[in-house]
Formats: sequence, C-alpha cells, structure tokens
Amino acid sequence: MSTMNPQTFATSEPAANGTAPPDPEVLERPRRRRFSAEYRLRILRQADACTMPGELGALLRREGLYSSSLANWRRQRDRGAIEALGQQRGRKPTDAAVVQNAKLMKENARLAKELAAAQLVIRIQGNVSALLGITTESAETAP
Repeated sequence: MSTMNPQTFATSEPAANGTAPPDPEVLERPRRRRFSAEYRLRILRQADACTMPGELGALLRREGLYSSSLANWRRQRDRGAIEALGQQRGRKPTDAAVVQNAKLMKENARLAKELAAAQLVIRIQGNVSALLGITTESAETAP
C-alpha cells in the first residue's frame, strides 16, 4: 500500500497531468434553468426543421435540453401558452384613480366597523338606563 500525502488534496495547484482539481464546494440548491418564450419558440422552429436522422438529437445535445422539454414546449405552443409566457409577471401598474378608490373603500369599511361598535354601545347604554329607571333628556323632549 502506498501512503498518500493529505496536503496534495488541499492545494489548488494543477495536478501532474496539468488539469486543475475540481472545486469541492457544493452549492446549497441548484438553480433551475428558465427559458424565455422567444428561446423556446426558436428551438421549436429549429426542431421542426430537423428532417435527417440524428439532427434532432444533435440539436438537443448542443442546447443541453431533454426531449421531454421539447414535448412540453410543443404542447404549450399548441395551446398558445408560450405566447402568454412572454407577458410581464407581477403587479400590474395602476393609475391614481384605482389606488384612491381602494384607499377610500378601505376607509369606508373601517368607518362602518366603528359605527357598528358605537351603535352597540348606545344600545347597551339605553338598556342600562331602562333597567335603572334613569330617563334621559332626549327621551323626555321627544314627542
């Protein structure tokens, strides 16, 4: 058995054959590849143009794609979903009227809740007054 020097693995110097040792760092989670709608449509056009045996396989190897991705993209294209992928994602830009309307509706809901609470307090106060036999000035002046 030969003994190996542990320091040979710790250095980042090129190996005897001139190649650098692989990077030992492992990423936490691999990043998912995302393809734009334009790229998908371009690859589908190229794939549809492949007529000779082996051309499609060469295209997939060159682009680093799987045949299942190509099948999914064809299904999406047939449904019209690829064109929809080109649309902007996220919040839609809003104009001032929509923002103000939302703000007023929120304030209206808050005020309605406060009103309901105030009416409940007034009703309870009326019940307590009736139980204790206390009359209020407004009740005496009412016709």
